[in-house]
Amino acid sequence: MQLYNTLSAEERAELIDQAGKQRLTLSFYAYAKIEDPKKFRDDLFIAWNALDALGRIYVAKEGINAQMNVPAENIEAFRETLEVYDFMKDIRLNVAVEHDDHAFLKLTIKVRHKIVADGLNDDTFDVTNKGIHLKAKEFNEILDDPNTIVVDFRNHYESEVGHFKGAITPDVETFRESLPIINEQLQNHKEDKNLVMYCTGGIRCEKASAYFKHQGFKNVFQLEGGIINYAKQIEAEGLESKFIGKNFVFDNRLGERITDDIVSQCHQCGKPCDNHTNCANDGCHLLFIQCDECKTAMENCCSTECLEIIHMPLVDQVRLRTGKQVGNKVFRKGKSESLKFKHSGELTDTVLATASKSTDIRQKIKVKKTLLGKAEHYYVKAQVGLFTIENQELNSGDKILISGPTTGNQEMVLDKMLVNGIEKTQAKTGDKVTFAIPFRIRLSDKLYKIIG
Repeated sequence: MQLYNTLSAEERAELIDQAGKQRLTLSFYAYAKIEDPKKFRDDLFIAWNALDALGRIYVAKEGINAQMNVPAENIEAFRETLEVYDFMKDIRLNVAVEHDDHAFLKLTIKVRHKIVADGLNDDTFDVTNKGIHLKAKEFNEILDDPNTIVVDFRNHYESEVGHFKGAITPDVETFRESLPIINEQLQNHKEDKNLVMYCTGGIRCEKASAYFKHQGFKNVFQLEGGIINYAKQIEAEGLESKFIGKNFVFDNRLGERITDDIVSQCHQCGKPCDNHTNCANDGCHLLFIQCDECKTAMENCCSTECLEIIHMPLVDQVRLRTGKQVGNKVFRKGKSESLKFKHSGELTDTVLATASKSTDIRQKIKVKKTLLGKAEHYYVKAQVGLFTIENQELNSGDKILISGPTTGNQEMVLDKMLVNGIEKTQAKTGDKVTFAIPFRIRLSDKLYKIIG
């Protein structure tokens, strides 16, 4: 019985491209009492793995929080797997505004203490006493009320690229940080103002609205389904979008465009830009905004220091980051002294530029490649790698990519090779191939041919 992924992200991406079928990116959540989260998790994995559904899902005794990517042809079957559970019957699926077949490349379901890290003691207040849910039209109307205070309950790197006009945008890295800050900031308006809140898909506001009602706020409202659902509704109903810019999302897309307004800047040169990326130095992986020109000049790095590091031999790169905490950096480290044009906290509604509609939303540089085979051995003294060719052909002069969790992604041009112990210019399926490699490889590494 398979309960975990057996394919790497690279292998999964290859299979998705070969299948050529449309995939839908979506999210959903539900608060419910789950007696055995571990069994619930395993049952979901078995059902969803059979449907080729991928994503990042958290389950806990209090419910489920999911961001996923599902083949369009399997969407009804996917719904059926949800409706097995009473608390997910007729659940709203927040289907993304923009789709990317590579939004998720693994099915990861984790059991957590909570489905959102809110830092709250739920026993101290009634979590079911939530704020009033507002649809897009009602949300627009209440925003026009001068008696309304609207609060963004997302993090600084999310609100920087897009937010509702006039919103309070706390300078925080986590949801739990924003709760006491807003409570303190609005102490004098508990009875005389409408406290209106929003987040990406609604889950953060679901708990926050109950918390603020417990804190004494009389008029608490939340955007139903968050920004994702709002975008769908304004398009369907022809409403004005009071949200400007891009909606940050926690998958490989890193954002989906709601309006054509660009409200943020490249963190390196200051040019209007709202494309997030991660620093190419695996020892940094800083999340920041980078324009195409800086991406080319800096080779996807956040600083000259990181640029120097990525050109070091891999063994030296690994040595530099040995012993350092590198987990959880994809979305959290959004600040650095190297970023001269980073803005957070109080944000203006000033539009800096208009986005091109043809802009590709995928942030990572696309490398078209085909899987050839896998590593079998590395001869350290000779600096020679041995591979088995399992698919297609390998020729002298081909540009290849060797990829693995520790090795990273290493590109090189194959000058010459031995095929089954004899120097040849071509290797076919089933052949054993050896050639010189200036870095160490591992048995988990895959060999790809770069095409195009």
